[in-house]
Amino acid sequence: MAKNTAKRGLGRGLSALMADVSDAPIRTGTSANSADLLVPIEKVNPNPDQPRRSFDKEKLADLSASIREKGILQPLIVRASPRQKDGYEIVAGERRWRAAQMAKLHEIPVIVRDFNDTEVLEVAIIENIQRADLNPVEEAAGYSQLMEKFGHTQEKLSEVLGKSRSHIANSVRLLTLPPEVLAFLREGKLTSGHARALITSEVPLSLARLVVKQGLSVRETEKLAKSGVKPKPARSPKVHLKDADTKALEGDLSAQLGMKVLVDHKPGEKGGMLSIQYDTLDQLDDLCRILSH
Repeated sequence: MAKNTAKRGLGRGLSALMADVSDAPIRTGTSANSADLLVPIEKVNPNPDQPRRSFDKEKLADLSASIREKGILQPLIVRASPRQKDGYEIVAGERRWRAAQMAKLHEIPVIVRDFNDTEVLEVAIIENIQRADLNPVEEAAGYSQLMEKFGHTQEKLSEVLGKSRSHIANSVRLLTLPPEVLAFLREGKLTSGHARALITSEVPLSLARLVVKQGLSVRETEKLAKSGVKPKPARSPKVHLKDADTKALEGDLSAQLGMKVLVDHKPGEKGGMLSIQYDTLDQLDDLCRILSH
């Protein structure tokens, strides 16, 4: 879809799409009155363009157990499949579909909507943003996609999603952080508070590593970022290659003393260091006798 088309707004509008995701009626007992249809589960397939790719196995198992006992309480939102005759494609509810398969359900309740490809993607993003287990990076990416792909403003998202405009703005700003910092966020090693403090730093990655290593609080991270302190990079020791004469001298001394001798003489300098390694106390006694003569 052309960019200027997206900016004019899409079909039903964000509010209507949000209503489809949020207000799908909840059915009670075994009645399917709130669903348009009860369809064979094998006729329903996930959207191949679904932005969500990972599903927590433990939580999926819990949902499956609940479905096995009580059934699917909220119908899936589907559309007629563009790829399978008499089939349906999931618009919202893939997690319930997966759990229903685990529970060995033969039929599932669905609400059929006439969505185009663009609206399907938009609804999928909205559904993802509503997930309780969303990490800060996924949430930020969802807001960013809704604004960049579909032309929605922060004000509109705030109004429809029930989030403050400042929350959405601060969330999207997290995406400016380096990939490694975002990985810390996804893994839970950093919180959103830590990340917001790091945005103002000139060296967010270095500070993030320090915060994770030392387990600093958000307040400590804020102070560190405001101070402008830059963590000192670890210095790797300089390796000086020894010339042939030095190696020959080490060999001669080692042979004469019967102990390993190292000569550390840096090029361009007058002084250096001689190291003698002994393996036994007897060798140490021999060395002391030699040096005392």
